[in-house]
Amino acid sequence: MVWLSLGWLGLVLFAVLFAFLLPLHGAGAIVGDPRMGPFQDWSDPLGRDWLGRSQLSRLVNGARTSITVAGSAAVVGLVVGGVLGALSGYVRGKTEGLLNILADALVSLPPLFVLLAITAVLEQDQKTLVLGLAIISVPAFYRLSRASTMSLASRDFVTAAQAMGASPARIMFKELIPNVVIPLLSYSFLIFAILVVAEGSLSFLGLGIKPPAPSWGGQLAGGRQFLSTDPHLVLVPGALFVLTVLSLNIVGDAVRRRFDVKESALR
Repeated sequence: MVWLSLGWLGLVLFAVLFAFLLPLHGAGAIVGDPRMGPFQDWSDPLGRDWLGRSQLSRLVNGARTSITVAGSAAVVGLVVGGVLGALSGYVRGKTEGLLNILADALVSLPPLFVLLAITAVLEQDQKTLVLGLAIISVPAFYRLSRASTMSLASRDFVTAAQAMGASPARIMFKELIPNVVIPLLSYSFLIFAILVVAEGSLSFLGLGIKPPAPSWGGQLAGGRQFLSTDPHLVLVPGALFVLTVLSLNIVGDAVRRRFDVKESALR
């Protein structure tokens, strides 16, 4: 399952990076009869949507949108949460107390509520989506980084650096954070899967990527009115959505087990 998941993610990543090399129609071009089913015309092997646009082209370009938004948010959350968690776990005291309160406050709010509030207040674009998704991912990275830092702070190499007169900033950035990065990266696959679902949910609700720009959530939302007569409009993007998120979770679990990132470390 891990190798199959890696193969699928590699295929999705290839489509995202090299979409301009593929013989695809324009994402917004109307190329034929609307709601044509899959495998009826090999120029559009996955069929056409309710307006006559190529499903394959829109799925590939929608993957680019989802991967870019979720990936950018995961990177921002990893950097911010990782640095703050290392600071909290090493400095301790009032700094730790304040950061814990902020993290607990973010965790106590339903993620979808936070995303809805941000997209309702700010301009509805990719930058706003990245900001909202990054905010909800910070607490998870913060907790893992803090737990890992606390377990490393008493190690011999940290004690040796302190005895040599290294400053707290140097110890944190030169000694602790490089050792915290590995468990953070292994956990980022799972966070990435969550963010892909969150981005798709917002687009499905009409608060994510604005039509006619392609997105997997937008395709699901547009095709649901034809579910009884043309189920492929929902089943095709839904299947790709499920396969991608499932693959990310399988790979994330395997990587996490490989680096022994325990659930208890997140509490």
